[in-house]
Amino acid sequence: MTPLLVPVVALAFAVEAMLGFGATVIAVALGALAVDVRVLLPAFVPVSVALSLWIVARDRAHVDVRLLARRVLPLMVLGLPVGLFAFRSLDEGVLRTVLGVVVVALALREILRIGRRAPAAVRAFALVAAGAVHGALGSGGPLVVWALGDRVADPRVLRATLSALWLALNAVLLAAWAWDGRLNAASWSGAAWCAAGLVVGALVGDALHRRVNAARFGRLAWIALAVVGVGLVVR
Repeated sequence: MTPLLVPVVALAFAVEAMLGFGATVIAVALGALAVDVRVLLPAFVPVSVALSLWIVARDRAHVDVRLLARRVLPLMVLGLPVGLFAFRSLDEGVLRTVLGVVVVALALREILRIGRRAPAAVRAFALVAAGAVHGALGSGGPLVVWALGDRVADPRVLRATLSALWLALNAVLLAAWAWDGRLNAASWSGAAWCAAGLVVGALVGDALHRRVNAARFGRLAWIALAVVGVGLVVR
């Protein structure tokens, strides 16, 4: 890890503190220009857990527990082992390309407002796929948000619910990486640099969440994610 990644991490956490998702996608896409994904994620995700915990602790009354327990978590857990296997087995370039294709496709759908009434079966499959993507790259957020559609209208509820989701899933990721020996001195040293970006990003993102129109900011975030996704594919 390098201090040059601190601004990237701060930007990533600012977006997540604002919307409840997007941090890992941005961190992986931009951070991978300088650091191997398999080195970056074990340093980034533990700090991301701290942000999720902070949001859930503040807004726990807004977490939609029923939605998580009955729909989102059971489907994502089905795909999670596939992603964990991919993280261990596939080439880093393949992982980045898959993530880039998924992000670009979903961003275009959101930006162009197409396919917003997809059948329930398609959205269910998207949640399973989100579990696989999260297991591989810690980045299931874009798929989850698309699968939920307009089901969660309140931005504060969406942010709190997604943060609770990341707490549960990232705990599994950390346990798996600890078992594989990926949580080591190097990853914790990298986490210290990520923590520096967390403080700035969390404060900025939380301020934006309270003052900026979430729908407008979300649209800008999808445009930014589309650019990031293209970068992942063509790199």
